[in-house]
Amino acid sequence: MTEFRLTQLAQSLPATVPFVGPETQERAQRQIFNARLGANENVFGPSPSAIRAMAETPQWMYGDPENYDLRQALAKHIGATPDHIMIGEGIDGLLAYLVRLFVAPGDAVVTSDGAYPTFNYHVTGFGGVLHKVPYRDDFEDPAALFAKAAEVGAKLVYLANPDNPMGSAHPGADIASAMDALPAGALLVLDEAYIECAPEGTALPLGFDDPRVIRLRTFSKAYGLAGARVGYALGAPELICAFNKVRNHFGMNRSAQEGALAALADQTWLRSVLARIASSRLRIEKIARTCGLKPLKSATNFVAIDCGRDGAFAKRVLDGVVAEGVFVRMPFVAPQNRCIRVSCGTPADLDFFAEVLPQALRAAEKS
Repeated sequence: MTEFRLTQLAQSLPATVPFVGPETQERAQRQIFNARLGANENVFGPSPSAIRAMAETPQWMYGDPENYDLRQALAKHIGATPDHIMIGEGIDGLLAYLVRLFVAPGDAVVTSDGAYPTFNYHVTGFGGVLHKVPYRDDFEDPAALFAKAAEVGAKLVYLANPDNPMGSAHPGADIASAMDALPAGALLVLDEAYIECAPEGTALPLGFDDPRVIRLRTFSKAYGLAGARVGYALGAPELICAFNKVRNHFGMNRSAQEGALAALADQTWLRSVLARIASSRLRIEKIARTCGLKPLKSATNFVAIDCGRDGAFAKRVLDGVVAEGVFVRMPFVAPQNRCIRVSCGTPADLDFFAEVLPQALRAAEKS
């Protein structure tokens, strides 16, 4: 058998990915899901102008390695300068670059136990040491995160606001106040993937020049371009410039660049989508309550539903829903894993969910 000369670190890692995709489950089950409500995708889709722009993009051309036009447009939209902005292949790609920039084998990194697993995947892949703190009442706990960072000398501290998988959100002003305890030398990695869906006041009210924090945002959620993989980082220019040391300069394809530009320009479409997301959240909450379950308040495009018992019971509920043709997911870590997580969907999607959830609950009760 051929022995490939992998690094010692690579040899020590499992060959895995953080998520099992719905396509994998469909292949295993040999059936297509009737409703895809597990990946927090925006089923309402991108702006029609974004679809046209992507369809009309010349495919023989590489993307602009500087992402010049998109950075200019984003800067105008958010009140920054292009030097504050780095474009990448979704937040996942930007997290990989950020971890590569900061984390060497043995370096300490802090996150919440049960928070977005792709960040952990990248930290482990570069040999970092993860230190975790528990959620507090289904919210990530900034004070505990920053205290742990001081204790272990962390280089990076990950915090999502709004949070995935619970959908909870802190007021941005509360995070800004808590940052007084962020230790010197630690960088707050603030994942704002769902910021467009959140109430006013959720965004961090600090200047983009603040060297203590880098913010990560995306076109995958509210803008409906998950398949295009377009994310962006907001931070101090010196930090943003450092991405050029490690990033794939041709990682962004031209269609994605043009689609994001068109989506950003169509704020009317964005507002209509946000209204549909809000309506869908209300419908999911109603379905949960009708079944005697408790939906958690959400600032995202999904709702976590408390199944009222432990993770084993919630897993049985989830399995029952999936077996009936509706793709959903659940948190990985107790006590959050008492919930299932349901993405916003079309009325038809939620009709399917409303039909199968009571069946899944009855089956879970009996098993």
